[in-house]
Amino acid sequence: MSGEESRDGGEPISVEQVARRAAAIAEEITPQQLAALAGGAPYVSVENLRAGYGRMEILHGIDLCIARAQSLCLIGPNGAGKSTVLHAIFGFNNIFEGGIYIGEGEKRLDATSLSPSEKLARAGIAYILQDKSIFPGMTVEENLWMGGFLKSRVAEAKRAAEEIFDKYPRLAARRRHQAKVLSGGERRLLEISRALVMQPEVLLVDEPSIGLEPRFIDMVFEILRDLQQREGKTIIMVEQNAKKGLEFADIGYVMVSGRIAIAGRGDELLANPKVGELFLGG
Repeated sequence: MSGEESRDGGEPISVEQVARRAAAIAEEITPQQLAALAGGAPYVSVENLRAGYGRMEILHGIDLCIARAQSLCLIGPNGAGKSTVLHAIFGFNNIFEGGIYIGEGEKRLDATSLSPSEKLARAGIAYILQDKSIFPGMTVEENLWMGGFLKSRVAEAKRAAEEIFDKYPRLAARRRHQAKVLSGGERRLLEISRALVMQPEVLLVDEPSIGLEPRFIDMVFEILRDLQQREGKTIIMVEQNAKKGLEFADIGYVMVSGRIAIAGRGDELLANPKVGELFLGG
């Protein structure tokens, strides 16, 4: 969202006004409530997380719970800390307090201090960045091979890439083309597919719809839905298009000023008039 937020039938309101109004409707969210939304069996848990950049704290005691093969969408005004949550889970920023845990039962792994490469290799977490993360001068095939950089043998990465081509004929038809000639939707498909080469269990997806035409947005969400429902991937997403994100996700969190202000099922937040007024054009 930009510096001004517009609502259907009303005057634009600034990001600061959105943040103030969202803070005014914030609820007391307990870890028990978040665990209940995850069905009482979280696969990814974030506990009392305080994190940020340098010495600046952006997240002020965040809790998060999501079950295996479940999806969670984070929405909120600019500066709320949504992408910072993804960065913290993947190891892109500084964690001052709290923990990040992946898995269930005896296989639960404390991933708090792991590096990004360790989180991918050991915890099965992949990060799908915002647009423009592909290598434009490389072919589609070479971009996919780059996604397998942690594979112990080149042959493994190439085999994983072939599985991607079998799954997505649209990419297979472009395998020898440089990535810079792809459409916006094809580039986003390549970004998602490159992350899949390592066969992760958890996908962190940052703004999947950004910069895309509506027809490509629908395509990307269909791909993510297939990965969740058919392949059992756990998806944590930040999405500027709050309506699209909440329609997709099982769970939604509204973030304000580095905290969780509201949490509920995606359909509940879609039906919440206060959330609708601020984020859904209602």
